[in-house]
Amino acid sequence: MPGLYYEEFEIGQVFKHDLTRTVTEMDNVLFCALTHNPQPLHLDEEFGKASEHGGRLVNSLFTLGLVIGVSVGDTTLGTTIGNLGMTDTAFRNPVFHGDTIRSETTVIDKRESKSRPTQGIVTFEHRGFNQHGKEVAYCKRMGLMMKRPTT
Repeated sequence: MPGLYYEEFEIGQVFKHDLTRTVTEMDNVLFCALTHNPQPLHLDEEFGKASEHGGRLVNSLFTLGLVIGVSVGDTTLGTTIGNLGMTDTAFRNPVFHGDTIRSETTVIDKRESKSRPTQGIVTFEHRGFNQHGKEVAYCKRMGLMMKRPTT
């Protein structure tokens, strides 16, 4: 499914993404290895058991990437120029191996680019939830989007 052009986004529009993902131990370990993150809370089972969480946590940046990544097919696939920034990021509940994550995206703002007449800026609010309905990730993201091509 192609992404939407700038003009197709409406403030208040909500996308409840159908794609869900169960997070595995391999996801977490591989992400930590690829990002050179040696945090024992993600990698050491005994360390995790001794923590207040009682087990290893999934790397929060993996969780954020998953929540945003799931949104791409419904929103920006092939129509984005790039991310301009992310703000207000929060991780309200931990993610553990075996949790299944679902995502929702809301368009909270949009404006035409002042310097690029063929593009516009859309602000998305992303939320990720686990299988119990608890919010596990939140952020606002500004995307530079293509306007519909003129013929």
